[in-house]
This record gives sequence, structure tokens and C-alpha cells, in this order.
Amino acid sequence: MKIRLLAALGAGTLFLAMQGSAYAQDTNWPTRPLRMLVGSSPGGGTDAFARATAQGLVPLLDQNVVVENRPGASNTLANAITATSTDGNTLVMGVSTAMAIAPHLFKLSYKHGDLVPVAFAGSVPNILVVNNDVPAKNVQDLVALLKREPGHLNFASSGVGSTQHIAAELFMDATATRMVHVPYQGSGPAMVDLMSGQVQVDFETAASAIPFIKNGKLRALAVLSAKRLPQLPDVPTMAQAGVPDLEMGAWYGIYMPSKTPPAVQKKLHDAVNKVLDMPATQKILQAIGAETTPMSQEQFIAFDKTENARYAAVIEKNHIVVQ
Repeated sequence: MKIRLLAALGAGTLFLAMQGSAYAQDTNWPTRPLRMLVGSSPGGGTDAFARATAQGLVPLLDQNVVVENRPGASNTLANAITATSTDGNTLVMGVSTAMAIAPHLFKLSYKHGDLVPVAFAGSVPNILVVNNDVPAKNVQDLVALLKREPGHLNFASSGVGSTQHIAAELFMDATATRMVHVPYQGSGPAMVDLMSGQVQVDFETAASAIPFIKNGKLRALAVLSAKRLPQLPDVPTMAQAGVPDLEMGAWYGIYMPSKTPPAVQKKLHDAVNKVLDMPATQKILQAIGAETTPMSQEQFIAFDKTENARYAAVIEKNHIVVQ
């Protein structure tokens, strides 16, 4: 009995030592390169925020920060990997799709509480864009077309339960129209098929849509924000286009496993805020229609909770379900 007890105590001590070694000394963290996961394919807003942030973190943390795209499970695969990681060096660039919407639509392989909000990065609005062959020059033209031919057009999204998906559902509800949903694993592949005409409509995030709008490969009909974007001054808001009370955007922030020591969380939080304040980072993010909003970690945690409650109510009110 005594031998078994000592063995158990020894195993426990070894486990604690291993856990501690993952973070080395909190004040010296990180002692190895960091892995920043992205839950979608390259080319979307989450990827853009991750790469801009990772680039700025390298000199501040004196370690490489490797961005790794892990699309799947409606943007939640990267969350699941991060939530169960024990190496002390894995984090995820979370997006509202996975952090505040997915928990109310899917049965996840992890608990939302397994991840802790560490540093808020910013947000971008969604934009209603169409393939250039769609004979609609404005929102009212599109509504009229959809009423004439209900279910004839397809709309793309970066995944079931994404902001693109939710925005489209709200739009169809507000305008009494119908389209067919075609989900993709990320905004990148969705944009490719939208430009080729495989799908015709998308309520895409500004980060993904702006480059293709500016080079004429897509037509923007409305911005789903309270005011027009400086990058697209000629594109009206959805309210100005005749559909009031329809705003949608994606927000981004870095999460770590909830067991991460507070000192490590603070060090990363402070470093990310410094990166977001860098002119080089601001230039990259402003080009994709992003707005950075400094938050303390406590404010981000409260924001995460509020957003979860908000989207839970939206999903329930509009009867949005996963087919």
C-alpha cells in the first residue's frame, strides 16, 4: 500500500513537472517557437489577422510564430486542437464564427470554457457581393430577382454557422426571399467559386472581399455595417440600400488553453496589443477594412460572454439550424 502510494505521488510530481516545463518559467515564456492555429483556409480574414499579428510578435517574443491553417468542423477544428494542447506554445486566432456562433449550433468536441480569451484583435464588417454576371446592380435589384426566381441563386459561406451564413439567413428573412446555401471550408475557396460563377452571392467579410471588389472581379451591393467603409466609399450600407436593421461582422482574438498560467496570458496579451498599435500592422489591417479596438483581457472575456449570449438569441429567434 505504501509503495503504491509513493509511486502515485511520484507520478503526480512528474506530471506537474512536465506541465511546468511546457511553459518553462512563466517569465521566460516562450522558450520555443509558437504555433498559431487558424480555423479556416488561407485567404480569409482570420488568416489575415493571424499573419499580421504573428509577424509583429516575432521580435517582441524573440521566437518564431508559425501560422498553421487547420480548416474543418465549421472553423472549430483549430479550437479543439488548441483546447487540448499541453505544449504551452499553441494558441488560436479565434473568430466569432467559431467562438460565439458554433457553440450554439453544434455539438463540439471541447467545451468553450477550455479556451480562455487572451487578446482581442479587431473586427471587420460583412459585405454583400455578387458575381459580375448576376443582373443586379443594387440590393433592390437582387431582391426583385430572388422573388422572381426563388431558390435559383446559390450563396457561398466559409462554413455552416459562419457570419456569411447567418447574414444570408437574416437577409432572406428580412426580404422574404430564398437562396441555396453552399458552405466551404474557408473564405478562400468560396471566393474562387464566386468569381467563377459556381455560386452567385456571398455575404463575405470585408477582409476577403475588398481586394476582389477593387480589381473588378466582384460587385459589391452593400456593407453590413452602421456606416460606409472608407475603403469603399461608393458602396451603401444595407440600411441605405433599403434593408434596415441588418448588420453583421466578424471579430477576431487570440485564445489559449484555459490552463495557461496567468503570467503567460498577460505576456501574450501585452505583446499583441503592442503589435496592433504598430503602424505596419495598422496599414495591413486597414487595407482589409479592419478596425482594431484595444481591450484589456478582462474586457475581452466579458465581450466573449456577451457575444455568445447575443448570437444564441439570434439563432433561436431566427430558427437557424444545421441541416
